[in-house]
Amino acid sequence: MPFGEIVVGSPGSGKSTYCYGKHQLFTALNRPISIVNLDPANENIPYPCAIDIASLITLQDAMSEHGLGPNGGMLYCMEYLEANYDWLEDRLKELGKDAYILFDLPGQVELSTNHNSLKRIIEKLGKSGFRLAAVHLCDSHYVTDAAKYVSVLLLSLRAMLHLELPHINVLSKIDLLTQYGDLDFNLDFYTEVQDLSYLESALSSASPRYNALNMAICELIEDFGLVGFETLAVEDKHSMLNLTRAIDRATGYVFVPQAGAQVPEGALGDQSAASSARPNAYALMSSAMGPRVGPRGDVRDVQERWVDAREEWDTYERAQWRREGEALHQAAAEVEKQRKLNIRERM
Repeated sequence: MPFGEIVVGSPGSGKSTYCYGKHQLFTALNRPISIVNLDPANENIPYPCAIDIASLITLQDAMSEHGLGPNGGMLYCMEYLEANYDWLEDRLKELGKDAYILFDLPGQVELSTNHNSLKRIIEKLGKSGFRLAAVHLCDSHYVTDAAKYVSVLLLSLRAMLHLELPHINVLSKIDLLTQYGDLDFNLDFYTEVQDLSYLESALSSASPRYNALNMAICELIEDFGLVGFETLAVEDKHSMLNLTRAIDRATGYVFVPQAGAQVPEGALGDQSAASSARPNAYALMSSAMGPRVGPRGDVRDVQERWVDAREEWDTYERAQWRREGEALHQAAAEVEKQRKLNIRERM
């Protein structure tokens, strides 16, 4: 049974960059991964693309054929993909039953908030056996402005209710946060979506006429109690690993045993079955509800790394990289030296 991520978010939130970074990470971890581009307007794909919607339809084709604008053309492309779902299904089957697939979606937010074609495509994927999670990327600069932060909370909530998937909201580009201004509160206030009444003064000063409306929206978000955020700096391996752990728990991938893992005592295992169907009691008991550990597992560590002490951390990491490079260079020199000695001994 294949696993996957539906990667959605506003234009410029970093969806394609995230997919490329995820491909690099999984390649380094020897985890299989395939990326499906479902953005018919994406002509500069930075990652290796297993399936590209451009071979079925492009945005320019839809606009030229039907006289549509960019937004209307994008909606038409999604409706066309839904009508030709068998094209996508046949190509997904070629990737294998143990595939891990990223679906890179267009940036039009209406696709993930109120248009039904994407939702119906996701439902068909679920019926065909996919275990999916939605990864909703939001640019972290929204948290520096109270009004923008409330708007992204509402957008995230609407996407969660519409897609009806295990959902991970992500503040992307967290490493660039200090470029947009100071935070009114600590970062955990924004990631955990704490008491939004504290935003009242900032909201009323920016738009006093709509203060009652702003607070009503805040109350609505708090009443649902669904929205929270992970953080992401795509060039930081610790940040990528922490987000990967959160997504693996949402999809259930944490329960998939490693290749060649022994079946727990007392369990019945069919070694010919797909890896996602074999039992892994150890992962079930130790990973399902346990706290995530790691250098970026606590949002306070994220704030220290990227907000409070960024320059000190940059200096420390550069020194670490230099030492690692010197160690690798020395190890390579020792290997070369030993190789030459072996050649001389054989002569």
